[in-house]
Amino acid sequence: MNFRSIEEKIQTEQAISRQEAEDLFKQGSDQELAHLASLTRKRFHRPNEATYLIMAIINYTNVCVAKCDYCSFYRLPHQEGTYLLSFEELCERIDQLSSHGGTLVGFNGGFHPKLQIQDYGALFAKIHQKYPKLTFYEMTIAEFMFSCKISKISYQEGAEILKSFGTEWITGGGAEILDDQFRMRHSPGKFKTDDYFKAQEAVLDAGLGSTATMVIGFDETIEERFNHLEKLRNFQEKVDRKLSSFLCWTYKPWNNELGGKEISTQDYLRWLAISRIYLHNFINIRTSVLTRNEDALLGLKYGANDFDIPTEDEVTEKAGATISLDFSRILENCENLGFKPIHREAWTRPSSTKFKERC
Repeated sequence: MNFRSIEEKIQTEQAISRQEAEDLFKQGSDQELAHLASLTRKRFHRPNEATYLIMAIINYTNVCVAKCDYCSFYRLPHQEGTYLLSFEELCERIDQLSSHGGTLVGFNGGFHPKLQIQDYGALFAKIHQKYPKLTFYEMTIAEFMFSCKISKISYQEGAEILKSFGTEWITGGGAEILDDQFRMRHSPGKFKTDDYFKAQEAVLDAGLGSTATMVIGFDETIEERFNHLEKLRNFQEKVDRKLSSFLCWTYKPWNNELGGKEISTQDYLRWLAISRIYLHNFINIRTSVLTRNEDALLGLKYGANDFDIPTEDEVTEKAGATISLDFSRILENCENLGFKPIHREAWTRPSSTKFKERC
């Protein structure tokens, strides 16, 4: 590994190659990774600041037919314990977030075989009317794909339908590891990688916003991880409307079929640094308080510039995640690491011109 050559590329805002990124991950020290990730971060953000917001991921249904072996949350339609929240129940959850000062709601469910795209759109429209000052991330790309398929419409049609109901964001959730060998091992009922990006491109082309996500710590190989990053980087280069952020979090191994052992904070931080360095065309890299708790704030030293403070997410809580509502302590820890926490509004979708200017 030629560390000086990689550092020079980063200082002159050049993209490093996949081979350089792989060598850096395998051979670079923690200090070297943190240094290079922080250099890359400085292209877009002040080095001593970090942004955050308070948000909730509200899981409106646990009915899902995908049967992913790493999921602790889902129930098949015929099993006991299934639910589909009513509008009133959803409003109760949203009101709880508002009482904590939250400004963003992410809706996340499963592959419900009886909910078509119009059903989601009608629900979201009612919520927009009741809560005009909040921002909503509605569905994940994975859910969107499934709903389009059972509705027998194209991704382009599905995106336009949701847009007509007022949807502005569909997150990149459900990506996990974007490698078909990984997906065949663990989530064969979900989707193939190429299909995922077709759906995400349709969402962006409709003028909606989307994000990039990744989950690590299953049994994925380093090659599969880099396949994921490479696909994201190439996609971001290809599309005119850009993905607003990249969020990496870690698999929680409790109460599911796959099981295993949770990866260490050090492993997470090293991968977060590689993600910042390699994904040169992403402005915002977010670290996961949801799955790493306050250790996630160390990610600000490894290239991340933003974090959420979640008030709920049943999916990850079922798998072993813990939620803290002690916001002041979390923010104090951020300050103790040398970063001024700045509360932000939800991001607007960047135009290609604005993005290129900042890159």
